[in-house]
Amino acid sequence: MKQASKIKEPKSAQKAEEKAAGLQGVLERAYPGSRAQLKRRMLEGALACFNEHGIEPTTIEMILVRCEASVGNLYHHFGSKEGLVAALFFCALQDQAALVDEELAKAHTMREGVAALVYSYVDWVSAQPELARFMFQARSAVSKGPHAAELQQRNRQRARLVMNWFAQADRPGRIKDWPTELLPSLIIGAADNLSRAWLSGRVKAAPAQYREQLAEAAWLSVAGSD
Repeated sequence: MKQASKIKEPKSAQKAEEKAAGLQGVLERAYPGSRAQLKRRMLEGALACFNEHGIEPTTIEMILVRCEASVGNLYHHFGSKEGLVAALFFCALQDQAALVDEELAKAHTMREGVAALVYSYVDWVSAQPELARFMFQARSAVSKGPHAAELQQRNRQRARLVMNWFAQADRPGRIKDWPTELLPSLIIGAADNLSRAWLSGRVKAAPAQYREQLAEAAWLSVAGSD
């Protein structure tokens, strides 16, 4: 007797479910526990509003309707709309950083380290397109807003940790002795450009599909001669 075939969900439903699970995973890692449930729901609703309408046109009222919360809830947890934008941005930034650390922990040579930066970038964007889309539009708002100092501090700390990894002399391989501020653009520039094109719909393939080619191009851009 033949077994009944398993009913498959429509691909569109599967993709929506995977995307929601991915976003929820990011929010739960940043704000774990049942007591933070409302905060996570507000961040999720705000993200939907920001990506749908843009950060500036989105009003507090739109966010509250989307996430079924009160004005008091928003001001208690985030202080203001700017605080909510910053909290969501830092949440995504922290999740990105965790993936960078994970990839760098597996790398042993300079070339593998460069690849780790590229892999973590395109893999995260491909897995979290809604957060990535928000980050691209929110970076300027956060860097010019009341949380600019915190963003600068976080960026300096991350840059220091990554540069310390590459500064270890016992790692095989060598990168060019060029200004430090130039290296991130050379390593991530192509991946960033492709990611923006994918998020805007100008290219169809997710950036992670080209992770090997992008890593190779990044290495060729910064590899020093032995």
